[in-house]
Amino acid sequence: MKFIGPHVSISGGVENAPINAAGLNASGFAMFTKNQRQWSAPPITPETAQKFKDNCCKYGFTAQMILPHDSYLINLGQPDPVKRANAVKAFIDELQRCRILGLTMLNFHPGSHLKLVSESEGCKIIAQSVRSALNEVPDVCAVFENTAGQGSNLGYSFEQLSDMIAMVGMPERTGVCIDTCHAFAAGYDLSEPEAFEKCFAEFDRLIGLKFLRGMHLNDSKGVLAGHLDRHAPLGQGTLGMAVFEKIAQDKRFENIPLILETPDETLWTSEISTLRAIAGN
Repeated sequence: MKFIGPHVSISGGVENAPINAAGLNASGFAMFTKNQRQWSAPPITPETAQKFKDNCCKYGFTAQMILPHDSYLINLGQPDPVKRANAVKAFIDELQRCRILGLTMLNFHPGSHLKLVSESEGCKIIAQSVRSALNEVPDVCAVFENTAGQGSNLGYSFEQLSDMIAMVGMPERTGVCIDTCHAFAAGYDLSEPEAFEKCFAEFDRLIGLKFLRGMHLNDSKGVLAGHLDRHAPLGQGTLGMAVFEKIAQDKRFENIPLILETPDETLWTSEISTLRAIAGN
């Protein structure tokens, strides 16, 4: 089955996320577990956690269908040790919040070297940060998201993602989420069938499809290898609709969250319905 849905709002409390997803006829969803624009947030109470779990059960969502995202403020590649310690502390809190909610994955942007160290050193710092956090919180998988390669952001190549996962050294606790817009912006051409197959063959060779824990389905406003992280509605960008039809049909992408981060929320219902119809669920 394909778990298809958007990144939904948690306005009014995290327990509302499953309700919001169900209202869009989603079969999966993403969410933040707190206000992502703030470093800290009140803890999730047992009552709130139970309401979230009850709503997930009511609307048929399991942890496998949900891909929460951490705060964009966190930079696990921060070269400054004091600032990095604060970032790791915040990431640990995000992992703990997922665990309290009964969620088993946390999607995150690897981080930035801020042009203060080399890319290879930046990847090493990120891996060390992730390993430190995972050692503090059991049961939750850290899911690296590929980036568009803008600025000094790391994780834009499959080689970098592979290296970081290897350096973390906890294969059962790490995974990857492929964002289609980011991949295209970083130079991976998904727009043509032959190029699409080449891309995922490369992913399988360097990382392994078993590490693919989710995908973000976004068309792109930028050109191939343009490093522009600007999402477009499905079929309205430079990627085109064919790639998303392919993903919806492809058996390799069963039973993982396929998350829409497209910019026009008014299109989410039709985008979800179209993909679910193509997928046959």
